[in-house]
Amino acid sequence: MFNRTNKDKKKNICLAGLFGLLLSSAALPAPDRTLPLPGGRPGAEEIARQVYFANHFFAFENFSIKRRGRKMAALITMDADGKLITTGVERFLNNAYEGSGVASRDLSVFRTGKLRGTGMLVTEYTDSEQSSKYSIWLPSIRKIRRFAEPELDALWGGSVFTFGDVTLRRPEHEIHELLGEKTFQTCLGVIESLEGKNYQLVDKLPKRTCRHVNKRVYGLKSTPRFEEWWYDYRISFVDTENFADYRTVYYKDGEMVKVIDRDWGVVTDSGTDDPRALFWKSWYGVDLVSGRQSWAVIPQEVIEFNTDTPSDFWSEKTLRRLKR
Repeated sequence: MFNRTNKDKKKNICLAGLFGLLLSSAALPAPDRTLPLPGGRPGAEEIARQVYFANHFFAFENFSIKRRGRKMAALITMDADGKLITTGVERFLNNAYEGSGVASRDLSVFRTGKLRGTGMLVTEYTDSEQSSKYSIWLPSIRKIRRFAEPELDALWGGSVFTFGDVTLRRPEHEIHELLGEKTFQTCLGVIESLEGKNYQLVDKLPKRTCRHVNKRVYGLKSTPRFEEWWYDYRISFVDTENFADYRTVYYKDGEMVKVIDRDWGVVTDSGTDDPRALFWKSWYGVDLVSGRQSWAVIPQEVIEFNTDTPSDFWSEKTLRRLKR
């Protein structure tokens, strides 16, 4: 439904007026691994915190999207003219930093494409007042550059996904309103011309999934606290049981400007009965202004979790070992 003209795309995502009752609560600090499941029906802020928990894989001590031979996660971006850019990606998250002041470290490595050999290390802290630390390994000069924190609206890996979308946006960055509860009624988006085709890095791309249809979801409206931001608000469709956010729609000046769909899967043999022990099977995003689309596909066999990887793996030392 997201692969037609911008006009058709907007018609097919009928969100206005979907939810009625507006509820809100005061902002709270970002959650960590100790965040429990809510008792009873959660409020808006609590839902936002639970979504953050799920997307940061806090149900696990560590979580990796790791290359297996020639197979790895693929980040595919198509521009409005149909030109494709494909990048192989590895990502390693560590959440086991209790008592250290560090909430998590996130190491990403681009293995193919124009960004080949580039590595990024993001450190997030338990103190919400402390900015994240960002180190990037630049293979062309074989040096590390350090920044206080990437801009939340900077594009991640040249895709339509921003750093805010992927990792850095915290619940306290927005004001949240609970719009109600509905049944999720649509299939998730894909790049239509590639659907189900054999493809590099992943062997075969999936077809669009409709397996989340009829699941109960919260409607969560989130308005950024920043002035003159690239979106005025976004609406997320969040599973009422495991807090997976299946779809997020961004609005600017009353118009839809971007849609992100996430296909979530349950991690088998996770060793926990926490329903939030999930993994991303894919992300699909479309910029309704430029027509650009991105599709991140993660084969289940490249997933690892709760490994005995030493904590010093998440360091600049690992960045320096990357091959050009």
